[in-house]
Amino acid sequence: MTIIRSEWISFLRQYGPIPRNDNMYDEAIHRIIRRKKIDPIIVESVYLSELVENFKSSNPKSVILTGTAGDGKTYNCREVWLSLNGSLQTWQNDDKIKEVLLPSSKKLYIVKDLSELRDEEREILKLFVNSVLNSNDSNVFLIAANDGQLIEAWKHINSDHETERVKQCVEDLLVSELKEMVGYHLKLYNLSQISAATLFPQIVDVVLEHPGWNDCNNCSLKETDETDKKCPIWENRKRLKGFKGDKLIRSRVTDLLELCELNGVHLPIRQLLLLVSNLLLGHPEAKDRLMSCFDAVKIVDDNKTSLASIYRNVLGENLTERRRESTDVFATLSRFGIGYETSNTIDNILIFGEDDPDLNMYYEELVLNDLYYGADQRFRANQKDYLEGVIDSGESFLNSLQSQRQRLFFVIPREKEEELKLWHLTTFQYAGEFLSDVYRVAAKNGKVMSKITSRISQGLNRIFTGLLAKNNDELILATSGSHSQAKVSRIFEERISVPKKRGENVQIRMNDIGKLVVEVKLSPSIAPVELPLTLVRYEFLSRVAEGALPGSFSRECYEDILGFKSKLLKKLELRRKLDEEDIVDESDLSFRVIWLNQDGLIDDKIVEVNYNEE
Repeated sequence: MTIIRSEWISFLRQYGPIPRNDNMYDEAIHRIIRRKKIDPIIVESVYLSELVENFKSSNPKSVILTGTAGDGKTYNCREVWLSLNGSLQTWQNDDKIKEVLLPSSKKLYIVKDLSELRDEEREILKLFVNSVLNSNDSNVFLIAANDGQLIEAWKHINSDHETERVKQCVEDLLVSELKEMVGYHLKLYNLSQISAATLFPQIVDVVLEHPGWNDCNNCSLKETDETDKKCPIWENRKRLKGFKGDKLIRSRVTDLLELCELNGVHLPIRQLLLLVSNLLLGHPEAKDRLMSCFDAVKIVDDNKTSLASIYRNVLGENLTERRRESTDVFATLSRFGIGYETSNTIDNILIFGEDDPDLNMYYEELVLNDLYYGADQRFRANQKDYLEGVIDSGESFLNSLQSQRQRLFFVIPREKEEELKLWHLTTFQYAGEFLSDVYRVAAKNGKVMSKITSRISQGLNRIFTGLLAKNNDELILATSGSHSQAKVSRIFEERISVPKKRGENVQIRMNDIGKLVVEVKLSPSIAPVELPLTLVRYEFLSRVAEGALPGSFSRECYEDILGFKSKLLKKLELRRKLDEEDIVDESDLSFRVIWLNQDGLIDDKIVEVNYNEE
């Protein structure tokens, strides 16, 4: 038997969730590359060519690179330096500020980490201010800093009018998510705006096609007739690569990452590299819980390959709970509850499918078809003991069941998603619909289906009134008579049509800055009111509309919807003033009370109070 000890696998482990000094991450990886002479993992930077072109131009502008840790700020700074003929040796010295002469004869200062500058070194920001305000200045800057560091740094230099101008410009660019502002010789690139869902497939391709995998060609564990003797690392690579053009695993992971972004969570490139490394190498009994070639041999010999399942590794199940919760990508993906959520159909297939003629077809396709991570010896033994009532077998089988639910989420074919209710395996049962039928439709300026808009409107009505109303073709605005955020509101204020009618309507669309919103128009002469629509809010409103709300949802969504109602009531008051509807007879007081009729629809009636002054 020939077992290869691959330097490539050892290198790939360095990207995984192992203890390290994150401040020296980029430098540490490059030291390994030089020492072991391994081709680096190069993912094309979105902005690199644009940055290089700027600094090689006849009139370059200063640049700020911002974003969270791991977004690639240091990488971009180094590649710009090297493209301008700066030496790698100089880059690796301890100087916090690098200098290089540009083709335009201007001097470029590169600050690769603003937070590392001492107080006296921060005085260089005065030169930066001059370069931003004066296009003819002889200096240009490339500064890398996290958002918070960028604002904090200004507090450490003496302020004057020019400094305040530039400081305000930087803050405005950050808040407005713009790259440039007229009158300032500056570009700001926020690397956190780069989509993780776009980067992930690129990283997967680069890692899977790396020439280092050629080390495995002569390994006896790569291809063998015995299923349980195959190398788990190579098996995970094959599955991530996909069979016959089917890239279902990466597609599902990409969907999850896109949903994270729509929920307001950004994952930097460093976390995506960590995820890919863990996908391929994760195992709970390996050193640092990431397999080396040596570990893979022992795992095969001990018949524990099922614990290397790529479907568990994508959720960090190979890690300790503490490590998993402290790693951003796994903490984020864990919110989907994959493996912990299920449906009767899925569990019946996994438990009784072999003997149930109605479920046997699914069992063969989804379980027996996969002898490596599906119907492996461990799962079949646990299943048999559980069904036969063997004492103490329950916990072992329930753990196996959790792993199989996780696997099914990533292997159920797209044509069976609806039939088997794929997204019921997650906390967000409406996530698939939200992604495919709402966000992606709205992103292409398409019209979201009316049945979806109606359901969201019904959910809004139930929160607005506190009643289990079935109204879905109009929004009902009501108050308690004292304030708009009462749990039950029975004082009728107005009905707003959901379909277009007299300038009123409710629609789900992308707004002018590319954010998905529920937009409510009360009048052509009044600006619409928007509710940013995240995955959590969509799930919340859909569940409320269907009449079932799990306790896992926080009060935050509920309070956000009541805040949205308050904004609508203010716009309604403005419309009444414009329409002069607020002119009433002061001797009479009347109001309209709402209630649910026998069909579950909201009706209202006028209650009048007459009084005379004596």
